[in-house]
Amino acid sequence: MSEGALTDRNLRVFLAGASGVLGQQLVPRLVQAGHVVGAMTRSSSKTELLRRLGAEPIVCDVFDREALLQAVCDFDPDVMLNELTDLPDDVEQISALADRDARIRTEGTQNLIEAARQSGSPKILAQSVAWQLPDGPDADAVVVLERLVLAEGGVVLRYGQLYGPGTYNEQQPPGEPRVHIDRAAERTVEALGQPTGVVLITD
Repeated sequence: MSEGALTDRNLRVFLAGASGVLGQQLVPRLVQAGHVVGAMTRSSSKTELLRRLGAEPIVCDVFDREALLQAVCDFDPDVMLNELTDLPDDVEQISALADRDARIRTEGTQNLIEAARQSGSPKILAQSVAWQLPDGPDADAVVVLERLVLAEGGVVLRYGQLYGPGTYNEQQPPGEPRVHIDRAAERTVEALGQPTGVVLITD
């Protein structure tokens, strides 16, 4: 399928991380653009919210490999959009819990890629960061994630630090690079038709 074909028609978008801060902004924008959204969440308590936003809720844990393969094949997506993170509610705990986020970026991404291969190899887009993370498991995981996605002919979405409602930076913008949550969601929808490579999403 050509890149132009992705932008010229309505798509079936499998959105991993749909109940996260950015995911909840993405679902209604994707639906408004005419796309059918399979909204993956590991929390059954989020299904009604996702349904209200216009998506088809899919309860699945990205680490449950067999269930994930089945869920993706059943949905039969044109695009896989990976917005998965595993970040604590308390920003002060990010460093202490970095191993969890690193695992979802590496093992989780690999599982999504394998599911994509078995469902007809839809285009893959995945969340990354636009700033240099401090040395540690999360920084290493970002390198692995980007390598995996680009090797599949996918698109790496390097977001600036998010600010706005629901983010760690609700009250005031963080340092650059940064991007408002609304702008990040808008740019992500626009990126569905981007060719393989890296897309910078900042203000």
